[in-house]
Amino acid sequence: MKKRILLIAMALFLSGCARYQAVPEPPAAEETTEGIRQEETKETETPVETEAQTQPEEEVDTRVPKQVKGIYLSAYIAGTPKLMDNILAEIDKSQVNAVVIDVKNDDGRITFPMDTPVVNEIGACKPYISDVDELIKKLKERDIYVIARVVAFRDPYLAEAKPEWSLKKADGSLYRDNKGLAWVNPYKKEVWDYLIEVGKAAAEAGFDEVQFDYIRFSTEKGMKQVVFDEEDTKGRSKTDIITEFITYAYEPLKEAGLFVSADVFGAIIGSEQDANSVGQIYYEMAKHLDYICPMIYPSHYADGNFGIEHPDTKPYDTILAALLGSKADLATGSDAVKQENLAVVRPWLQDFTASYLEHYITYGPEQVKAQIQAVYDAGYEEWIFWDAACTYEWKGLEREN
Repeated sequence: MKKRILLIAMALFLSGCARYQAVPEPPAAEETTEGIRQEETKETETPVETEAQTQPEEEVDTRVPKQVKGIYLSAYIAGTPKLMDNILAEIDKSQVNAVVIDVKNDDGRITFPMDTPVVNEIGACKPYISDVDELIKKLKERDIYVIARVVAFRDPYLAEAKPEWSLKKADGSLYRDNKGLAWVNPYKKEVWDYLIEVGKAAAEAGFDEVQFDYIRFSTEKGMKQVVFDEEDTKGRSKTDIITEFITYAYEPLKEAGLFVSADVFGAIIGSEQDANSVGQIYYEMAKHLDYICPMIYPSHYADGNFGIEHPDTKPYDTILAALLGSKADLATGSDAVKQENLAVVRPWLQDFTASYLEHYITYGPEQVKAQIQAVYDAGYEEWIFWDAACTYEWKGLEREN
């Protein structure tokens, strides 16, 4: 029997350029339309409603999808004109047509000024991007699709400012993970409304999509000490509440003109234990999103996974196996939901070297290309690369002939 996927908790202890490493701090320094006027009628005449008049108008989805080939950019990079111009010059020569930019980052800080109630109340804004209009303008001039990364439930800033919305221990103190960071409580509707508030502000700024990260529960040992109030949980499980949040947030964000996506652990694919631990059921989440983005970095799989001795050393084989698992997982869901109504799968791929592993290889252009090919060979068409330092292997991202 194949070895089980590396326990999710272990991934959180990894260091280096892995996904959940904090991005280094920079150096100090419904559209309405007027009704059609009806003709006047005589007092004695009774207007007759036709079937067309009584039928509700069909909602028109004005959002324009894009087949994404993207990269992640920190708010610091995106908000520093010289650095961003360098990135854009490389994008112009590549097949990249989308960027994921921090709008609410790993520290819980809002990265550009926005006039929204809770952001203003707690002073959450740290404007790495001082001129978001100019940034969006530059991107749109190049027809680049812009995705707002919004870190959801690991929010140390909001947790400290609003302890009543946070995870707490039995003694009333805040729960903190192994990095000392507090988390907000996914059961709190106030937190959901805050995330929607931020998403809507991103839409107003010109972003095309909101992508929720850390849309899950913490998995560390200290979580055993967290006490959940029955008034909040109402008998709902972790997986129930994560799916319910997506359902709650989707419509208002769609109405704001945004596509909605979520990052999920690759380990939840085909693993009920891992899914229940973080609160992410792959198939259920895919029923309520436009895009689902499994983080399937080869470096995050244990030796022996998929029958591969050292997955980080076999990027093509690992990505292909993970995505074939994605297809199998989504195909085994309820027959009541057609496959075309599920979220588009858009995986996160690895553009960093996991030198903290015992068995690893240096990731360069060939490893980048191999992962992209694995995506296509698995029958998928979209992808995004992660590198916390944003130092991408551009030769691996060059345009196809």
